[in-house]
Amino acid sequence: MTSRAQRRPRSALLTTVAVAVGVSLTGPTTYAAPAPPPTAEPTPSPETRAAGGVRSVPLPAGGDPELRTLPARATEPFSLLGLTWDDPGAALDGTVEVRTRDSRTGAWSAWQALEAGVRAPDPVPERAGTALRGGTAPLWTGPADGVQLRARGDALPRGLRLELVDPGQAGGGRDVAGAPPSAPGSPPSADARIRAAVPRPAVVSRSGWGADESLVKEPPKYNRTTKAVFVHHTAGTNNYTCAQSPSIIRAIFRYHVVSQGWNDIGYQFLVDKCGKIFEGRAGGIDRPVQGAHTLGLNVDTSSVSVLGNYMTATSSAAARRAVAWVAAWKLGLYKQDPSGSVTLTVSTDNGKYRAGQRVSLRRISGHRDGSATDCPGDRLYANLPEIRALATAMAAGLTPGSIPWISGLSGLQVTTGDFNGDGYEDAALSFRTPLGDLPLFIMNGTANGFDTAFPTTLFGAGGQALAAGDLNGDGYADLAALTGRGIATFHGSANGLTTTGAPVLDGRWAAAAGEPASASAAAAFAARDTDGDGYDELLSGGVVVAKGGADGAVAVVDAAAKAPAN
Repeated sequence: MTSRAQRRPRSALLTTVAVAVGVSLTGPTTYAAPAPPPTAEPTPSPETRAAGGVRSVPLPAGGDPELRTLPARATEPFSLLGLTWDDPGAALDGTVEVRTRDSRTGAWSAWQALEAGVRAPDPVPERAGTALRGGTAPLWTGPADGVQLRARGDALPRGLRLELVDPGQAGGGRDVAGAPPSAPGSPPSADARIRAAVPRPAVVSRSGWGADESLVKEPPKYNRTTKAVFVHHTAGTNNYTCAQSPSIIRAIFRYHVVSQGWNDIGYQFLVDKCGKIFEGRAGGIDRPVQGAHTLGLNVDTSSVSVLGNYMTATSSAAARRAVAWVAAWKLGLYKQDPSGSVTLTVSTDNGKYRAGQRVSLRRISGHRDGSATDCPGDRLYANLPEIRALATAMAAGLTPGSIPWISGLSGLQVTTGDFNGDGYEDAALSFRTPLGDLPLFIMNGTANGFDTAFPTTLFGAGGQALAAGDLNGDGYADLAALTGRGIATFHGSANGLTTTGAPVLDGRWAAAAGEPASASAAAAFAARDTDGDGYDELLSGGVVVAKGGADGAVAVVDAAAKAPAN
């Protein structure tokens, strides 16, 4: 989660690219190519064993204060790693890259960057008598038994230490995909301040993902309320299976607690790409547990972190629905509107705000809104309007109670766009009723969030997927609804969406583009300008199925012959 305040120009970064072991400088800005993966068995590492399946490898000092390297070496098995340092308040202003050896195949990975702009929790120690350590975001590598590292920066922190984490196994030595989630819709415990209007989602408990509670030495701390929810990503990799999610969470937990000295995992909730929700920090999911997720803004807030790196990758629809659901439910416990804003007081300098500064934030905000970081990644951050709209729909009761909540709201679709040109994002929502109808709800955006009191309701106008974009180039966002019969479009105007002049496309393209009712096609239904002509096209599964133009969308019958759009 690279610090935005500490970014340097690209030219400067290129002159400080880290160098592999044994590679010497050939000039002030020219470096030799990285060394290839070693062919001989690497030297075993002098590891220091710590509690909870963590081993530490101190980085040897070198002659260059701006360059630290760890030669390729064999290690004990691990599946997650991170780099830590002595001063939790110090930042690593530079680059850190690692590559690892797969313990199953013996193959070395490509170099992978660690996100270095991560801040420790608030200065008050999380655990009495335990020193906190600064550190990068952890990187899930999968089973590995060898590592090589290179780090370069203008002022590298002292006490650099590579942390190798073995997540261990849960379920009596049997790795499991998570115990059965707690029942959705059940009432909060007696400790909850207010019963939420949104049914409680299914959540895999700490015992379900295998938390080692013996590592948690201090009882949880509680806020008075929950006023906002910060959305994060864990960074690292997206190359994991959802069956591995409990292992990844156990490893992050051990890295936070053992390697960095935190009392518990920092996040209150975690979500994987399949949309499964996991309990994070202990203390009760329906209580205002204080976390360690957003430096200076952990008071009266909660957090949910999506497993993976979403700087360039797109989050799954299932993950976005899960984030919206848990945020709507958590804020609903305290009668907070998920589409609204709140003013918070910053408790400590965090690189973006000063201690004591009062800042206005959305109740569902990204980590970067509260601290100097790129988290939750550019792509997930761009999804926040959709997540807020989903959460608002749930809080407003626009989803009927008979929708099977256990399915993860599979029938709910949402997209956002400025349909009336007033400068505020509006939301369009559709879901299937028990009678099979597909209503379409339009909530206008305002300075105070979405107007849920008087949504426009168009019965039978919804679809299996929605997409918003300017199809006719008039400056207003238009709406398209993908149905089993074709595509219905609506044109934006100063008065909002209208069917005047908006074509309805029949289903001739469906045989070429793929079954529109399929989950993959619906998830990939989108509107964007793929050819730079100023009109958005409609895509299904990456294939252009309708061209934009002055009159709106025009079906492309031979969609199968077209290459997927970039």
